[in-house]
Amino acid sequence: MNATPALFVDSHCHIPMLSLGRTEEGVRSVLRQAAENGVGHFLCVSVDLESMPGVIRLAETHRNVFASVGIHPNTDADQDTSAEQLLRYARHPRVIAVGETGLDYFRSRGDLAWQRDRFRRHIDVARRCRKPLIIHSRDARADTLRILREERAEAVGGVMHCFTEDLDTAVQAMALGFLISFSGIVTFRNAGDLQEVARAVPADRLLVETDCPYLAPVPYRGKENQPAYVRHVGEFIATLRGVPVEALARQTTENFFRLFKAATRSEPTVA
Repeated sequence: MNATPALFVDSHCHIPMLSLGRTEEGVRSVLRQAAENGVGHFLCVSVDLESMPGVIRLAETHRNVFASVGIHPNTDADQDTSAEQLLRYARHPRVIAVGETGLDYFRSRGDLAWQRDRFRRHIDVARRCRKPLIIHSRDARADTLRILREERAEAVGGVMHCFTEDLDTAVQAMALGFLISFSGIVTFRNAGDLQEVARAVPADRLLVETDCPYLAPVPYRGKENQPAYVRHVGEFIATLRGVPVEALARQTTENFFRLFKAATRSEPTVA
């Protein structure tokens, strides 16, 4: 099968969590299928200290895969790391971002001061290594924006990943230098409000992602997500905005490389 020209970037994925992501042969299969669907670059995101070395190795092995290091806000408080340890990982040349980090008041309960402390630590690391942030925020809109301002996150900017908030939140985040990334959720039948946000966000602030293995877009909803499916997210948003899919792909790819300056374009390395 001839590969489709690479147009899209999956700006947020968790390849090692895929059923095929546990072996190099499986990873190559995932990347090959993505290439056949016009997806040429990938930002693979770590969620805890244990996953960071593997994500970095993946980026070292495949030139079109980049790494981000961070501890997800839902990762238990006792599985934390110091700023210095995180900074050592963040300074690796294949690491282009810090995160995912942020706040999640939906899954975590009780006194969440530890989440806010961890979030501040990640922003500090991002500012010290001068790499953008990947922000996860769920049921924590006000605190997320407040901490971003207090810690001067606009110095590095970043992306509001898997965005599900309203347009006002997007506008405030964009004022701090953040791009807005849409996942397969935007394709869901009950996502009308989010679809309105996807229409309104300026073209130069858009990104697309899978967040695989979660949140597969229509027509794969309920199945394991994978990077190849980011094309469906892009096609859906292009239709929403009334633009050619090629233009949407080109714009989101340009946005990705403008934000993540440590990322370099390359040809796929799978055979």
